Amino acid sequence: MRIDDYEALVQIQRRCFVDMEPWGLDQIQSQLKHFPEGQIVIEFDGRLVASSSSLMLDYDDDLEWCNWKKTADSGYIRNHRPGGDTLYGIEIMVDPDFRGMRLSRRLYDARKELCRTRNVEQMIIGGRIPGYHRHADQMKASEYVDRVINKSIYDSVLTAQIANGFSLQGLLENYLPSDTESCGYATFLEWRNLDYTPRGKRRHRRTVRPVRIGAVQYQMRSIADFDEFARQISYFVDVAGDYKCDFLLFPELFTTQLLSIMPSLRPGAAARELAAYTPQLLELFADLAVKFDTNIVAGSHFVVEDDRLYNIAFLFHRDGRIDRQYKLHITPSERHWWGVEGGPSLEVFDTDCGKISIQVCYDCEFPELGRMAAQRGADIIFVPFNTDTRSGYLRVRTCAAARCVENDVYVAIAGCTGNLPFVENADIHYAQSAIFTPCDVTFARDGIGAEANANIETVIIHDVDLELLRRHRERGSVTNWKDRRTDLYEVKSLRTQP
Repeated sequence: MRIDDYEALVQIQRRCFVDMEPWGLDQIQSQLKHFPEGQIVIEFDGRLVASSSSLMLDYDDDLEWCNWKKTADSGYIRNHRPGGDTLYGIEIMVDPDFRGMRLSRRLYDARKELCRTRNVEQMIIGGRIPGYHRHADQMKASEYVDRVINKSIYDSVLTAQIANGFSLQGLLENYLPSDTESCGYATFLEWRNLDYTPRGKRRHRRTVRPVRIGAVQYQMRSIADFDEFARQISYFVDVAGDYKCDFLLFPELFTTQLLSIMPSLRPGAAARELAAYTPQLLELFADLAVKFDTNIVAGSHFVVEDDRLYNIAFLFHRDGRIDRQYKLHITPSERHWWGVEGGPSLEVFDTDCGKISIQVCYDCEFPELGRMAAQRGADIIFVPFNTDTRSGYLRVRTCAAARCVENDVYVAIAGCTGNLPFVENADIHYAQSAIFTPCDVTFARDGIGAEANANIETVIIHDVDLELLRRHRERGSVTNWKDRRTDLYEVKSLRTQP
């Protein structure tokens, strides 16, 4: 590109991006000053017919890739790093009269060659989805993108990008609000340079799809009223909000703390009286999830339905939705003391951070559930538990860690500590909450991402990477999930899944 190309660039931009402000002369001058070889044009018989703009950066997990203006310095690229490890594509445009001639492919190829010659690790782009406005009243942007990728819908930009070797890493909202054709959305796409040679001997791993998990190790103690209970809960959710947690996990049956404010009853009657607090709990957690922008797995709570007592874990989405998972396997103690019954089916929940499963305490000790959850796409299993002895806790911990290895998933567990004097079958507690990972060199040492001190009230927080999980499933040191002998055995649900 040369500065003499400016007027022709503006003409193409006005034709390609009707609702967007074209480049200013000062922006093109700045691009050519800081990274001239990254600004490429194609000419046909002396006429400029296509162009590509880019800059180089050092990859940083905290860089706001979803913010086009910030990442591209509003088009001035004064943040260009000549020795950077990432090529960031600002824009590609092809004159409408010359589309169908694979000019965008030639521009992408030129960018790839630039990465190879400069030994750049990857190329990242935020791609428009200009066909989405024709389908926006029929489907969500995520569904549109999925259908473009599986080739049931054609998009003039995304289809070409997928064909050029880019992989989808995410969907960006409000990327370019002025892009009415894309309804403000953009795809977050990555191309990896397979010829890249690390500059040093040390391996560096970057987080691609981070999810921040918080787990509450909750201390049981006598309280005066429901308001005191609500203040304790609000404190932990406030902490999760401050640390920008995507999920916060509470323990199983931590709501039995409310029994300390009720008259002494036999356990079965007490459990049913406790169920009367369900409407207040639902309102409390739903408000907190939205207020502090955190998905909450609110431990579990006794609920009476059709005169039957269930142990139910509620999932409060930060967009206001509420889901539930019944405990499926009931321990002899629960059946004897409380009269709890097992629920109907295992659910896998769609969240804004991918698919998750909730397996309440004893449920995680049955490997079939982990298999079914993974088969239906769950990347994270949340296990709220409540154990009174170290041996009981170790059963939960050992099985939770095993589910990570068997199914290539992350598992978070959270339990209660402390005591509730004179509350039958809920008087003593033992816990050491943790977040487990698969066991391989790319994950945390010993397969433990985070771990609390035993029997101390606290919150543990750990970031997991869903992209690392995907890569591990494909090419880990061992690939347990891929290597199952499905010709010899299978695990399936006897109930029809939704």
